[in-house]
Amino acid sequence: MKEKIFRNYLEIKSHEGFKEVKKPSESFSVELVNPKDFQLNKFFYKNIGKNCQWVDRLVWNDLKWIDYISDEKLSTYIFKDKDEMVGYFELLFNKNNKEVEIIYFGILEEYFGKKLGSYLLSEAIKFSFAMGSLRVWVHTCSLDHKNALGNYLSRGMKIFKSETLIR
Repeated sequence: MKEKIFRNYLEIKSHEGFKEVKKPSESFSVELVNPKDFQLNKFFYKNIGKNCQWVDRLVWNDLKWIDYISDEKLSTYIFKDKDEMVGYFELLFNKNNKEVEIIYFGILEEYFGKKLGSYLLSEAIKFSFAMGSLRVWVHTCSLDHKNALGNYLSRGMKIFKSETLIR
């Protein structure tokens, strides 16, 4: 049986429409992973992605992961509550057209329902603009968390393209 998947592409082009979310408490932090560590990207991809059917990278070996995170345009940020990892996001900055794609973004399942995703997305957008981006974009689909699309729209992002995929 074939399954329909609905995908939306969203963008935000300025701070004007951005609806920032304040930090839930002082125990939370968002930190750039430096030096880069493919094991962190791999851990989050597998653990967050298992609920969203992220499967394309499951076949990657360690060399492929290392190659991926070695891209100078890619930055990974970890969301923590004190020393506990809560979530992450990956940003890919294209200097030529001054835009950032939020490649992957998510919260670990044990932190669902605490409204932390809205804060983390707010931080991803802020970091993107701080890099000099004039446009931040992302895509989400019907396989992602049920609140994903609403979160993007609530931060001020606008849908610029939609499509239906059959798999």
